[in-house]
Amino acid sequence: MNPRESITRQIHGRLEREPRINLHRYPIAIHNADGVATLEGEVGDIAAKKLALELAASVASVRGIVDRLRVAPGERRGDGAIRDSLARMLLEQPEFRNCRLRKHTNERDEVLREGNHDPVGDIEIAVAEGVVTLEGHVISLPHRLFAGVLAWWTPGRRDVVNALEVRPAYEERDDDVTEALALVLEADPALDASQVRPRCEKWVVTLEGSIPTAQQKHRAELDAWYLSGVDRVINKLQVTS
Repeated sequence: MNPRESITRQIHGRLEREPRINLHRYPIAIHNADGVATLEGEVGDIAAKKLALELAASVASVRGIVDRLRVAPGERRGDGAIRDSLARMLLEQPEFRNCRLRKHTNERDEVLREGNHDPVGDIEIAVAEGVVTLEGHVISLPHRLFAGVLAWWTPGRRDVVNALEVRPAYEERDDDVTEALALVLEADPALDASQVRPRCEKWVVTLEGSIPTAQQKHRAELDAWYLSGVDRVINKLQVTS
């Protein structure tokens, strides 16, 4: 077996052993050249996407990863509908009330709202083939992470590229990630945020508390996975019903 085939086989084996990836329902094409592996296909949820990329990167001979994985949307929608839905969510959230918001359509920018005298940032929304891209800047890591989760929540999206910068830059702390997740859980209409105690250490999120249903437990875990940069989620939530 040549080195290229060996790498592909090792990656496939690791993906096959992870039950949350489910290669039988969601096949992933694996290509590699010179130690750079490309993963392409559609996966069931954000956890499967992140785990697949992490497992592929864990193979000793892999020097880099090209991510062409997309997450199966709950419903198929056009790019314009996705863009408009996300714009409405950002406009409605109090955390972005003082943020300048723009959307990119047909090679032009449309201003949805101007920031006031003390803006919290400048966000541009673009969507292409179901992939949402956020560009611009915000004033804190929680703002950046929360905006990315709203993009993941948008019906019809297949992937999210969160290219927002934090200005002015500062040293990111675990507390910032925990604060962002608290905002997300509070905004999630399917959850009671008071039932979940999130914490973060080195981009690994742990969820503790008691929650009524297994569906809500899964929902809270996905909310944590949606945070850009989170590498692992440990779900210790207890189901009470």
